Amino acid sequence: MPIQNTRRVDINCDLGEGTGNDRALMPWISSANIACGYHAGDEDEMKYVIDLCLQQGVAVGAHPSFLDRKNFGRTNMFLPSSEVTQLVMDQLYRINQIAQPLGAQLHHVKPHGALYNMAAKDAGLAQAIAKAIKEFNSQLILYGLAQSVMIAEAQKLNLKTAHEVFADRTYQPDGSLTPRTQPNALLNDPPQVLQQVIDLVTKNKVCAANGHSISLPADTICLHGDGPQALVLAQLIHNGLMNEGVQIQTLT
Repeated sequence: MPIQNTRRVDINCDLGEGTGNDRALMPWISSANIACGYHAGDEDEMKYVIDLCLQQGVAVGAHPSFLDRKNFGRTNMFLPSSEVTQLVMDQLYRINQIAQPLGAQLHHVKPHGALYNMAAKDAGLAQAIAKAIKEFNSQLILYGLAQSVMIAEAQKLNLKTAHEVFADRTYQPDGSLTPRTQPNALLNDPPQVLQQVIDLVTKNKVCAANGHSISLPADTICLHGDGPQALVLAQLIHNGLMNEGVQIQTLT
């Protein structure tokens, strides 16, 4: 007897970052976060990934970053709120100018790297990002770290939000991600990655680095498209969730 679907979840992936596996990942995801040129990518790459999204029925999202191609957007920057709002707006306009002639509409916004991690804890930065999204298009969904300040500030502006959890990152007891600069920040064992995803989606639980279980809502799962096991993990997670009776679909 087939398992009845009891949950629905989105699977998102960071794409357009020059890894060369965007096409291969498309069948296993439901939304794409496309680099807008500030940390990676260019107009040709954005167009290529948007075309793939349209072919596969994958939601098109913007993946704005600090202007930091040298460090792949992973270096903390401390900018005035108005400057952060403007840099996010600039990237949204840039990708939208490419999407519209192709017949694609932006669906969501997920900040990248240091911008994402800082905004998860810094209310002022989170508010600056949320303000940019609201001014650009108040119907866009903000993908942010589950139960973080980024989600809270976006909700204050009545933006749609999605609590994001991570397949291959470890968690601290407060629900934050273990910084990449620390040991064991990444999960490399595929069965362990799959189990973390299943626990998050079906139980809203994850085992933190101290061994204790914490509760987190899971609207969307992040897969990193730049990892050496990206395609293996994408297939494993997609099929594993389906086997658990979880329906994979774009958020509305």
